[in-house]
Amino acid sequence: MVIKKIFELERKPRKGLLAVEWVILAYMLFTLVLMLVTYTKLQNPESMLWGRTRFLVMTLALWGVYRMVPCRFTMMCRVGAQMALLSWWYPDTYEFNRMFHNLDHVFAGYEQQLFHMQPALLFSQKLSNPVFSELMHLGYASYYPLIALVTLYYFLYRYQEFTRVTFIILASFFVYYVIFILLPVTGPQYYYLAAGVDQIAQGHFPNVGDYFASHDEALPIPGWKDGFFYQCVASAHAAGERPTAAFPSSHVGVTTILLFLAWHARNRKLLYTLLPFYVLMCFATVYIQAHYAVDVIGGWISAVVIYAVLFFLSKKFV
Repeated sequence: MVIKKIFELERKPRKGLLAVEWVILAYMLFTLVLMLVTYTKLQNPESMLWGRTRFLVMTLALWGVYRMVPCRFTMMCRVGAQMALLSWWYPDTYEFNRMFHNLDHVFAGYEQQLFHMQPALLFSQKLSNPVFSELMHLGYASYYPLIALVTLYYFLYRYQEFTRVTFIILASFFVYYVIFILLPVTGPQYYYLAAGVDQIAQGHFPNVGDYFASHDEALPIPGWKDGFFYQCVASAHAAGERPTAAFPSSHVGVTTILLFLAWHARNRKLLYTLLPFYVLMCFATVYIQAHYAVDVIGGWISAVVIYAVLFFLSKKFV
């Protein structure tokens, strides 16, 4: 019965673009304006322009396919394609923020003042047990599967809210991407190496200026290197990680929003499935040195604000 509904033609198909597609077009326009202002400073402006052209063509093409065959499957194709390409938009933020002076020394200083130490430096050293390491990397690796789980739940069981929920999820990503463009913080894995681990251990946090405009080397990911989930995280980092997007933690922020959406669904099984991975995620971002602890706090606070705003807007425009 569920399969039949997925391919059943809709009686009243949506005519225009989805709210989330308008969000992505707005983000494209914002970054295009920024590219025009900073064109001579960008490292790869031609590939960035070509990428945006392809995204525009893809968005319009999928809209056209849906209009020809308006059903849940083609709707999922429209949304799923945008979700799949988030991995392209993420490193794109680095092309912009590498033009600005790095601010990690400020955030590492806040970390020291708040905790009187660097949790990201000490966490994995104090708890290096292979089982604990694998749990941390499992939590971090669960990020996109959790997004897919919530998306599929609403698609299969609460389709009337599918476009609203995917608007909230995808729009939250692009809110974070705007922050990452304007706030050049790389996180411990990059800054500790650039500043010198010995310096960090002694509580010294030098200003590295525009170092990351031409360097993207990172510390090795801490943990049990023979672990399956360690290898998953290491492979993902090698493929798409850049010295960008540390504050606030979008991993923590987006998974917090997923919890809110599970609560909104009033589905205990979904909520209880997400919860242990969410807890692991909050610790894992610091354990693998992707984030400072203050980034996690920023993720919690930003998630509450972003969810509240997007939930309100979704009632008005979706």
